[in-house]
Amino acid sequence: MNKNILKTAVKQIISVQRMLWQLDRTIFLMLVLKTIIDAVQPFIGIYLSAYVLDGLTSGQSIHSLIMTSTAVVGVIFVLTMLKAWAEMVYQTRRFACWKNFEKCLSVRTLTMDYELLESPSVNNIRNRVRNDSNWGSGFLSVMEELPVLYSAILSTIFSIIILLPLFTEKKLFADPLSLVVLLLFIGVIIFNCGFGSKMRKKLEEYLTGMVEKTKWLGYFLWKQQIYKEGMDIRIFKGQKLIEAYLDREVKELIDYQKHIVRSESKRGFGSGLASGLLQMTAYLFVALRAVAGALSAGSVVKYASTVYRFADAVSQLFYSFAENSIVAKRQQSTMDYMNIKDVLYKGSLPVEKRTDNEYEIEFHDVSFRYPGTENYALKHLNFKFTVGKRLAVVGMNGSGKTTMIKLLCRLYDPTEGMITLNGIDIKKYNYSEYISIFSVVFQDFKLFSFTLGQNVATSVEYNKERAREALIKAGFGKRLNEMPKGLDTNLYQNFERDGVEISGGEAQKIALARALYKDAPFIILDEPTAALDPMAEYEIYTRFNEIVGDKTAVYISHRLSSCRFCSDIAVFDNGKLVQRGSHDELVADKSGKYYELWSAQAQYYA
Repeated sequence: MNKNILKTAVKQIISVQRMLWQLDRTIFLMLVLKTIIDAVQPFIGIYLSAYVLDGLTSGQSIHSLIMTSTAVVGVIFVLTMLKAWAEMVYQTRRFACWKNFEKCLSVRTLTMDYELLESPSVNNIRNRVRNDSNWGSGFLSVMEELPVLYSAILSTIFSIIILLPLFTEKKLFADPLSLVVLLLFIGVIIFNCGFGSKMRKKLEEYLTGMVEKTKWLGYFLWKQQIYKEGMDIRIFKGQKLIEAYLDREVKELIDYQKHIVRSESKRGFGSGLASGLLQMTAYLFVALRAVAGALSAGSVVKYASTVYRFADAVSQLFYSFAENSIVAKRQQSTMDYMNIKDVLYKGSLPVEKRTDNEYEIEFHDVSFRYPGTENYALKHLNFKFTVGKRLAVVGMNGSGKTTMIKLLCRLYDPTEGMITLNGIDIKKYNYSEYISIFSVVFQDFKLFSFTLGQNVATSVEYNKERAREALIKAGFGKRLNEMPKGLDTNLYQNFERDGVEISGGEAQKIALARALYKDAPFIILDEPTAALDPMAEYEIYTRFNEIVGDKTAVYISHRLSSCRFCSDIAVFDNGKLVQRGSHDELVADKSGKYYELWSAQAQYYA
């Protein structure tokens, strides 16, 4: 095996051990304890057999032999009980450790900078994590394979220690035949090393191929896409299209398996041959030393048994090292994901808590393009607004409206330019404090399969009266009264059978209630009535000032008729702010973008 490859494999194996130690030290210690006992127990039996045989041939008293044997058997019994206890603790915590591993991945996704979630490089790592988890037992393979490697290493070490006197005795060099067999023995070990390296490469090819050959099966079976895509599949009869991919994949997998079975048969033959040669040469060497009179009867038993253990341990060592190096390599994507560095600068300045809500935000020549793209979503934006005002932001889809909000809330930082709050660059503020002053209903908002109240408060514990008031204010009061468990009703049926499926309009009202519950000085509504029926939309418009109160309201829409209640309207087009003013002022400018949009949409309301 190439030195650099070997060094990399060892580093990766050590790194996954460190990860397991950090996740659950108890499991790690139990694995080590089990491994030591597994490796030690056979050699205790070997030594006991050799001791008894030498004692009988040398005339040692039966009483002494029985007492010693009883003591050794007692030690073996204690070790067996200790191993059973370690196994029980390990099995008790094993599944929880696996879930804790998955939780750490989820938490990293939840806490990393939002900008990174859409980064091509991060998505590439995430895809690697998903693919690397689609084989074997995923992270459980770490816990399954490490003990085998530990045991093989310890058994090999113990065997070498026991066999060392046999290979280093002075009389050995006076026996040419024994020397020849010793050299042959060393040659077989070298052959094992080369075969182990080749076996590792074959094993990696096999596992990589298995992931590649089952990507569609994994996507449609394990990734839970069917619920979200189920309506389109049924309406457009997409089952046959999907089945065609799955059938093709199954056929490819069968052909691949035939190739693998042939390769595995050759590998099995080679492994058995290597192990058999190792045992044969070692046994021959022991036999020659016994014939030469260099060994007692007990020593012959001890060395012969140890040779068997050594051959088995060496074979297991190469195979297990190959398995563990593959397992460790598969976990590198996870560690790469966990070690992704956040990119947003987190300032330290506290955000001034003003009772008068006097905040002023300004965009200074701000331009922005999304990660991995060359086109600018916003270009040279200069823009100012003050708390307490009602601002409507309008424009066609893709004009930059939502991007501006993402920058305002620091989900992204500008590519160029600066945004200030009360004259200070928003990057300098404490990040957590800064985002706490915004309540946002995004165009593509999401609700969770938790209870209604928890969705409103985004918290396990919450003020039920306040959540109820926010829902009523958002126009959800009537539907709330119909909920079987009120605020404790579960939304959707992903996890609870009695969960309630809600419409898009109802979900939008809950999202609005969530924004109101937060009670932040800035409330931003991105297409807040897109899924509402005309009556519900009219109710929101007429009660808009009552709903928002003394907060700054930024209202984003591509439907101009829904923005007339705002005295200040900003018009975006192709990533730029092209107009600003009241409805009457903007519609009077017949050469402007607002008039063009208003005229195009007005025909549908005439």
